[in-house]
Amino acid sequence: MGYLDNSSVTVDAILTKKGRELLAKGNGAFKITQFALGDDEVDYTLWNPDHPLGSDYYGVIIENMPILEAIPDETQALRSKLISLPKGSKRIPVISVTPGSISALSGKNAVIKPDTTNNPSLNQTYGYTCILSDNTIGTIVATKQLANASLAPTVSSFIGDNKQSVSVVGLEFTFTAATLTADSTATITIIANETGGSVTIPVTVKKYQP
Repeated sequence: MGYLDNSSVTVDAILTKKGRELLAKGNGAFKITQFALGDDEVDYTLWNPDHPLGSDYYGVIIENMPILEAIPDETQALRSKLISLPKGSKRIPVISVTPGSISALSGKNAVIKPDTTNNPSLNQTYGYTCILSDNTIGTIVATKQLANASLAPTVSSFIGDNKQSVSVVGLEFTFTAATLTADSTATITIIANETGGSVTIPVTVKKYQP
């Protein structure tokens, strides 16, 4: 990772790992149909309405901050995405999930229901991405699919550690605990694909006891 020279307007575009995979397939598999914008490098606590030179300088520190160059790791890039809301929106959508935590015995299921709390009609087109951080403790499937499956965004690994994460897209999900010889923990993260925002819940799977 590095910084770009912010003395001029720069467009720095690279393909993620998923993008390179699709490009290598050929046959028109690589098609850009959507894009996202983010402000990961912006620290809004630096906004200073008390600047002695007036309102033109409230954000001078932010405007002069260096911009991060593009990185191919889609799990780290664009963690803070900018969103577009319907005209007249007065509140930022809040994402919630039921249950707020999962503690399951080996082999048992748990239904996961995400919701956009203050506007349930949102996120019904593109749904939610559900990410299980460690696939050794169980599986995750979408039990309520999008009405138009072709609108589902591509999903990828999430946590850059030595465990394999898995991702699915839908409106409702089911977690099935694996049969384990020792108690294990992980997390499930729900991301709203239409409005942005996410929530993470802890998952505990108890060891198998015959």
